[in-house]
Amino acid sequence: MLETIIQIDQAVTLIINHFSNASADALMIAISDKQTWLPLYLALLILFYKVFGWKHSLVIIVAVVLNLVLTDQISVMFKEFFMRLRPCHEASFMDVLKLPDGCGGKFGFVSSHAANTMGLAVLVSMILKNKWISMAMFSFAFVNGYSRIYLGKHYFLDVIGGFILGAFLAWLVYQAMVYSIKKFKLR
Repeated sequence: MLETIIQIDQAVTLIINHFSNASADALMIAISDKQTWLPLYLALLILFYKVFGWKHSLVIIVAVVLNLVLTDQISVMFKEFFMRLRPCHEASFMDVLKLPDGCGGKFGFVSSHAANTMGLAVLVSMILKNKWISMAMFSFAFVNGYSRIYLGKHYFLDVIGGFILGAFLAWLVYQAMVYSIKKFKLR
């Protein structure tokens, strides 16, 4: 059973990785680059301020930062615990991969990019409750996750695992934020 799951995971990864050309390579590298996220963070800061004012925005910003720290650090702990090699480090797999942006770290389960972007998407969606912003945030998370597979840095299930971890941690952070707002009467 596990062998079948691994084979399917590798097959899906190869299919996504082989949809490549120079233009798509450059786009996926840009999407995967954390510097690309900075305008999104700035836009969210402005949006939070416009919707909630400074007092509540500060609470939200603390929640977003906490969420990013948790998703990033816990995803790294998962990598160190599971020690699943990235596809580009897998001896039997690396020769068939296209690596337009190099390989990356040794272990890949779960994808930190996927955990971070999905965590942000879930948290922002729960806070703002706006379907258009939610669709944009989830689209960004899914495209980012796709880019990690496309670039050969993660298997398909590394990204799915990152999405699940990010969503769960965002839900926990949201619950803690709501509790804190009520407990300390921050309304």
